[in-house]
Amino acid sequence: MAAAGEVARVAGLVALEHFGRELHVETKSDGSPVSEADRAAERAAREWIEHRFPIDGVLGEELGLVRPDAPRRWIVDPIDGTKSFVRGVPLWGTLVAVTEGERVLAGAAYFAATGELVVAARGEGCWWNGRRCRVSDVGDLAQATVLATDDRFPERHARRDAWAQLAGAAAIARTWGDAYGYLLVATGRAEVMVDDIVTAWDAAPFEVIIPEAGGVLTDWTGAPSAFHGDLIVTNRALDRAVREILVDAVERAEHPTIT
Repeated sequence: MAAAGEVARVAGLVALEHFGRELHVETKSDGSPVSEADRAAERAAREWIEHRFPIDGVLGEELGLVRPDAPRRWIVDPIDGTKSFVRGVPLWGTLVAVTEGERVLAGAAYFAATGELVVAARGEGCWWNGRRCRVSDVGDLAQATVLATDDRFPERHARRDAWAQLAGAAAIARTWGDAYGYLLVATGRAEVMVDDIVTAWDAAPFEVIIPEAGGVLTDWTGAPSAFHGDLIVTNRALDRAVREILVDAVERAEHPTIT
Protein backbone atom coordinates (compact mmCIF):
# COMPACT_ATOMS: atom_id res chain seq x y z
CA MET A 1 0.00 0.00 0.00
CA ALA A 2 2.80 2.41 0.89
CA ALA A 3 4.63 1.61 -2.33
CA ALA A 4 1.53 2.14 -4.46
CA GLY A 5 0.96 5.49 -2.81
CA GLU A 6 4.58 6.54 -3.31
CA VAL A 7 4.72 5.70 -7.01
CA ALA A 8 1.39 7.47 -7.56
CA ARG A 9 2.78 10.55 -5.88
CA VAL A 10 6.02 10.43 -7.88
CA ALA A 11 4.19 10.24 -11.19
CA GLY A 12 1.52 12.73 -10.16
CA LEU A 13 4.09 15.38 -9.26
CA VAL A 14 5.69 14.98 -12.69
CA ALA A 15 2.27 15.50 -14.29
CA LEU A 16 1.69 18.54 -12.08
CA GLU A 17 4.77 20.22 -13.55
CA HIS A 18 2.92 20.31 -16.89
CA PHE A 19 -0.50 21.27 -15.50
CA GLY A 20 -1.75 24.71 -16.49
CA ARG A 21 0.83 25.06 -19.24
CA GLU A 22 0.35 25.02 -22.98
CA LEU A 23 0.52 21.43 -24.20
CA HIS A 24 0.61 19.72 -27.55
CA VAL A 25 -2.31 17.30 -27.34
CA GLU A 26 -2.68 14.32 -29.65
CA THR A 27 -5.73 12.15 -30.22
CA LYS A 28 -5.31 8.41 -29.74
CA SER A 29 -7.04 5.76 -31.81
CA ASP A 30 -9.84 5.48 -29.25
CA GLY A 31 -10.53 9.22 -29.48
CA SER A 32 -9.05 10.11 -26.09
CA PRO A 33 -6.39 12.82 -25.72
CA VAL A 34 -2.76 12.29 -24.73
CA SER A 35 0.11 14.70 -24.17
CA GLU A 36 3.76 14.65 -23.19
CA ALA A 37 2.60 15.11 -19.60
CA ASP A 38 0.98 11.65 -19.68
CA ARG A 39 4.09 10.02 -21.09
CA ALA A 40 6.52 11.81 -18.76
CA ALA A 41 4.48 10.86 -15.71
CA GLU A 42 4.26 7.23 -16.78
CA ARG A 43 8.00 7.07 -17.45
CA ALA A 44 8.61 8.35 -13.91
CA ALA A 45 6.32 5.66 -12.49
CA ARG A 46 8.01 2.93 -14.50
CA GLU A 47 11.49 4.02 -13.45
CA TRP A 48 10.40 3.94 -9.79
CA ILE A 49 8.91 0.46 -10.14
CA GLU A 50 11.79 -0.97 -12.19
CA HIS A 51 14.31 0.16 -9.58
CA ARG A 52 12.45 -1.39 -6.63
CA PHE A 53 10.46 -4.29 -8.12
CA PRO A 54 12.48 -5.36 -11.18
CA ILE A 55 10.79 -8.74 -11.67
CA ASP A 56 7.22 -7.40 -11.61
CA GLY A 57 5.16 -6.73 -14.71
CA VAL A 58 4.04 -3.20 -15.54
CA LEU A 59 0.99 -2.21 -17.57
CA GLY A 60 0.61 1.47 -18.37
CA GLU A 61 -1.99 3.30 -20.40
CA GLU A 62 0.54 5.07 -22.60
CA LEU A 63 3.60 2.80 -22.78
CA GLY A 64 2.12 -0.68 -22.78
CA LEU A 65 3.01 -3.92 -21.00
CA VAL A 66 6.36 -5.36 -19.93
CA ARG A 67 6.94 -8.84 -18.43
CA PRO A 68 3.41 -10.11 -19.18
CA ASP A 69 4.09 -13.46 -17.49
CA ALA A 70 5.15 -11.98 -14.15
CA PRO A 71 2.89 -13.19 -11.31
CA ARG A 72 2.58 -9.67 -9.92
CA ARG A 73 1.73 -6.63 -12.01
CA TRP A 74 1.61 -2.86 -11.50
CA ILE A 75 -1.12 -1.05 -13.44
CA VAL A 76 -0.54 2.67 -14.02
CA ASP A 77 -2.71 5.45 -15.38
CA PRO A 78 -0.46 8.53 -15.28
CA ILE A 79 -3.28 11.04 -15.81
CA ASP A 80 -6.84 9.83 -15.40
CA GLY A 81 -9.01 12.68 -16.59
CA THR A 82 -6.78 14.02 -19.36
CA LYS A 83 -9.70 16.00 -20.80
CA SER A 84 -9.88 17.86 -17.51
CA PHE A 85 -6.10 18.15 -17.29
CA VAL A 86 -5.63 19.82 -20.67
CA ARG A 87 -8.39 22.33 -19.88
CA GLY A 88 -6.87 23.37 -16.58
CA VAL A 89 -9.51 21.62 -14.47
CA PRO A 90 -7.89 20.07 -11.35
CA LEU A 91 -10.12 16.97 -11.21
CA TRP A 92 -7.51 14.55 -12.58
CA GLY A 93 -5.51 11.89 -10.81
CA THR A 94 -2.66 9.42 -11.07
CA LEU A 95 -3.78 5.83 -10.49
CA VAL A 96 -1.70 2.83 -9.45
CA ALA A 97 -2.78 -0.72 -8.64
CA VAL A 98 -0.77 -3.79 -7.67
CA THR A 99 -2.39 -7.02 -8.83
CA GLU A 100 -2.04 -10.78 -8.95
CA GLY A 101 -4.10 -11.80 -11.95
CA GLU A 102 -7.34 -9.88 -11.60
CA ARG A 103 -7.04 -9.73 -7.81
CA VAL A 104 -6.04 -6.24 -6.71
CA LEU A 105 -3.72 -6.29 -3.70
CA ALA A 106 -3.33 -2.55 -3.20
CA GLY A 107 -4.36 0.65 -4.92
CA ALA A 108 -3.62 4.35 -4.83
CA ALA A 109 -5.05 7.48 -6.41
CA TYR A 110 -3.13 10.73 -6.13
CA PHE A 111 -4.72 14.03 -7.10
CA ALA A 112 -1.71 16.29 -7.31
CA ALA A 113 -3.61 19.47 -8.19
CA THR A 114 -5.86 19.17 -5.13
CA GLY A 115 -3.28 17.61 -2.81
CA GLU A 116 -5.24 14.43 -2.07
CA LEU A 117 -3.92 10.88 -1.81
CA VAL A 118 -6.13 7.88 -1.14
CA VAL A 119 -4.56 4.44 -0.64
CA ALA A 120 -5.86 1.02 0.38
CA ALA A 121 -4.83 -2.62 0.62
CA ARG A 122 -6.88 -5.71 1.35
CA GLY A 123 -7.56 -5.91 5.07
CA GLU A 124 -5.66 -2.68 5.79
CA GLY A 125 -8.43 -0.12 5.40
CA CYS A 126 -8.62 2.96 3.21
CA TRP A 127 -6.56 6.05 4.00
CA TRP A 128 -7.03 9.61 2.78
CA ASN A 129 -4.04 11.91 3.35
CA GLY A 130 -2.95 9.69 6.23
CA ARG A 131 -6.34 9.44 7.92
CA ARG A 132 -8.74 6.51 7.84
CA CYS A 133 -11.68 7.29 5.56
CA ARG A 134 -15.09 5.75 4.96
CA VAL A 135 -18.05 6.08 2.66
CA SER A 136 -21.05 8.06 3.85
CA ASP A 137 -24.03 6.62 5.74
CA VAL A 138 -26.63 8.37 3.57
CA GLY A 139 -29.41 5.85 2.99
CA ASP A 140 -32.01 8.00 1.27
CA LEU A 141 -31.47 8.48 -2.46
CA ALA A 142 -33.34 11.79 -2.26
CA GLN A 143 -30.46 13.09 -0.11
CA ALA A 144 -27.64 11.55 -2.16
CA THR A 145 -25.05 12.96 -4.53
CA VAL A 146 -24.64 10.81 -7.64
CA LEU A 147 -21.81 11.20 -10.14
CA ALA A 148 -20.86 10.01 -13.61
CA THR A 149 -17.88 10.72 -15.83
CA ASP A 150 -20.25 11.32 -18.77
CA ASP A 151 -24.04 11.13 -18.62
CA ARG A 152 -24.53 10.58 -22.37
CA PHE A 153 -23.75 6.84 -22.34
CA PRO A 154 -23.29 6.73 -26.15
CA GLU A 155 -25.35 4.16 -28.04
CA ARG A 156 -26.55 2.50 -24.85
CA HIS A 157 -30.05 3.87 -24.44
CA ALA A 158 -31.07 1.54 -21.62
CA ARG A 159 -28.13 2.71 -19.54
CA ARG A 160 -28.78 6.33 -20.43
CA ASP A 161 -32.40 6.00 -19.33
CA ALA A 162 -31.38 4.22 -16.13
CA TRP A 163 -28.89 6.98 -15.31
CA ALA A 164 -31.54 9.61 -15.97
CA GLN A 165 -33.85 7.83 -13.53
CA LEU A 166 -31.12 7.68 -10.89
CA ALA A 167 -30.10 11.30 -11.39
CA GLY A 168 -33.72 12.42 -11.18
CA ALA A 169 -34.20 10.62 -7.88
CA ALA A 170 -31.05 12.03 -6.26
CA ALA A 171 -30.51 15.33 -4.50
CA ILE A 172 -27.51 16.23 -6.69
CA ALA A 173 -26.26 14.76 -9.98
CA ARG A 174 -22.92 15.84 -11.44
CA THR A 175 -20.44 14.80 -14.15
CA TRP A 176 -16.75 15.64 -14.75
CA GLY A 177 -16.11 12.61 -12.57
CA ASP A 178 -13.29 10.34 -13.79
CA ALA A 179 -11.18 9.13 -10.87
CA TYR A 180 -12.18 12.09 -8.71
CA GLY A 181 -15.72 10.77 -8.48
CA TYR A 182 -14.48 7.53 -6.91
CA LEU A 183 -12.41 9.52 -4.44
CA LEU A 184 -15.53 11.45 -3.43
CA VAL A 185 -17.44 8.23 -2.74
CA ALA A 186 -14.53 6.67 -0.80
CA THR A 187 -14.26 9.76 1.42
CA GLY A 188 -17.98 10.17 2.06
CA ARG A 189 -18.49 13.31 -0.02
CA ALA A 190 -20.69 11.60 -2.62
CA GLU A 191 -22.73 8.40 -2.55
CA VAL A 192 -22.65 7.00 -6.10
CA MET A 193 -20.22 6.99 -9.02
CA VAL A 194 -21.11 5.44 -12.38
CA ASP A 195 -18.98 4.76 -15.46
CA ASP A 196 -20.22 3.21 -18.68
CA ILE A 197 -16.76 2.52 -20.11
CA VAL A 198 -13.56 1.95 -18.11
CA THR A 199 -10.27 0.16 -18.70
CA ALA A 200 -8.10 -1.74 -16.24
CA TRP A 201 -5.93 1.32 -15.57
CA ASP A 202 -9.01 3.50 -14.95
CA ALA A 203 -10.62 1.12 -12.50
CA ALA A 204 -8.19 -1.31 -10.85
CA PRO A 205 -7.20 0.76 -7.77
CA PHE A 206 -10.83 1.24 -6.82
CA GLU A 207 -11.49 -2.50 -6.60
CA VAL A 208 -9.70 -2.35 -3.26
CA ILE A 209 -10.14 1.33 -2.32
CA ILE A 210 -13.94 1.28 -2.35
CA PRO A 211 -14.53 -1.94 -0.35
CA GLU A 212 -11.86 -0.99 2.18
CA ALA A 213 -13.70 2.31 2.64
CA GLY A 214 -16.89 0.35 3.35
CA GLY A 215 -18.48 0.77 -0.07
CA VAL A 216 -19.62 -1.56 -2.83
CA LEU A 217 -18.02 -1.88 -6.29
CA THR A 218 -19.51 -3.91 -9.13
CA ASP A 219 -19.80 -3.87 -12.89
CA TRP A 220 -23.15 -3.18 -14.56
CA THR A 221 -24.17 -6.83 -14.18
CA GLY A 222 -23.56 -6.72 -10.43
CA ALA A 223 -20.28 -8.69 -10.50
CA PRO A 224 -17.66 -7.41 -7.99
CA SER A 225 -14.87 -6.68 -10.48
CA ALA A 226 -13.09 -3.65 -11.87
CA PHE A 227 -11.98 -5.55 -14.98
CA HIS A 228 -15.24 -5.97 -16.91
CA GLY A 229 -15.30 -2.61 -18.70
CA ASP A 230 -17.79 -0.62 -16.63
CA LEU A 231 -18.39 0.31 -12.98
CA ILE A 232 -21.02 1.16 -10.41
CA VAL A 233 -19.72 2.30 -7.02
CA THR A 234 -21.92 3.13 -4.02
CA ASN A 235 -21.89 3.47 -0.29
CA ARG A 236 -23.30 0.38 1.40
CA ALA A 237 -26.53 2.04 2.53
CA LEU A 238 -27.63 2.76 -1.07
CA ASP A 239 -26.22 -0.41 -2.62
CA ARG A 240 -29.55 -2.16 -3.22
CA ALA A 241 -31.55 0.93 -4.21
CA VAL A 242 -29.03 2.10 -6.79
CA ARG A 243 -28.54 -1.31 -8.36
CA GLU A 244 -32.30 -1.84 -8.58
CA ILE A 245 -32.39 1.24 -10.78
CA LEU A 246 -29.23 0.67 -12.81
CA VAL A 247 -28.59 -3.07 -13.00
CA ASP A 248 -32.20 -4.29 -12.90
CA ALA A 249 -33.56 -1.63 -15.25
CA VAL A 250 -30.89 -2.32 -17.85
CA GLU A 251 -31.38 -6.07 -17.53
CA ARG A 252 -35.11 -5.69 -18.16
CA ALA A 253 -34.53 -3.39 -21.12
CA GLU A 254 -31.91 -5.61 -22.72
CA HIS A 255 -33.83 -8.82 -21.98
CA PRO A 256 -37.52 -7.83 -22.19
CA THR A 257 -38.79 -11.38 -21.57
CA ILE A 258 -37.48 -11.20 -18.00
CA THR A 259 -40.20 -10.28 -15.52
